[in-house]
Amino acid sequence: MPDELSARTAHARSAPSDDLQSLIHESDEETLVALLENPHVEEPHISQMLERLDLPANVLTAIAEKGKWTASEGVRLRLARHPRTPRRFAMALLRQLYLFDLVRLSLLPSTPAEIRRVAEELMITRVPQLPVGQKLTLARRGPARVVGALLAEGHPQAIRLALANAFLTESQVLKVLAKPGVPERVVAAISQNPRWAVQYNVRVALVRNQHTPVPVILAFLPNLTLRDLKDLATLEGLSAHVRRYIQKELSRRPGAK
Repeated sequence: MPDELSARTAHARSAPSDDLQSLIHESDEETLVALLENPHVEEPHISQMLERLDLPANVLTAIAEKGKWTASEGVRLRLARHPRTPRRFAMALLRQLYLFDLVRLSLLPSTPAEIRRVAEELMITRVPQLPVGQKLTLARRGPARVVGALLAEGHPQAIRLALANAFLTESQVLKVLAKPGVPERVVAAISQNPRWAVQYNVRVALVRNQHTPVPVILAFLPNLTLRDLKDLATLEGLSAHVRRYIQKELSRRPGAK
């Protein structure tokens, strides 16, 4: 067996180009590490190898440690998203990825949760400095947390695209509405959006927000539960006129006292 293993690793190091395709799918770790030393191995071979979810961590480490391979954006992306890439390499590689590679990585179901979270945080930190065109593309295609950050920023065109983004979640919309400095135009856009203005929790959050137009609040109050109306009536910071509207609605409800 040792002789057989030595023969396989020796073959992997020096195999001709025609043999590389089968060697990429080898199960033996030592053979795969030896294959990385083969002068005929090129970037497409490494990229194909990185598509294997069963690739051993030692092989991933060997690839990550070679600047020859990590000079490639495609290899960096595949390494960063691979579930077996050691954390220290994955984290370092994330910071070298282009914006829209971070988007792709964050939306892949196979990306480890921690890597996805850090990728989203990196995108969020870049949002203020991005050109308008990239902000609009990100608002249209980005993951929920990033879209929430763009929505809260309040660029008029980005608001519309963000609210239509399929990845945007109710929890992100609620976080935006709870931000103290959220622009008035963002609140108004949410209150008029047919996708979000019908959500019960969003309606409650809109009633809480000082920027919500009065006609919108008056339209929402009859559909709120007695308990939520009572809770809203006790909120500090609620404007006097909104409090009066809530009290008036409470007075019409049986059992409100």
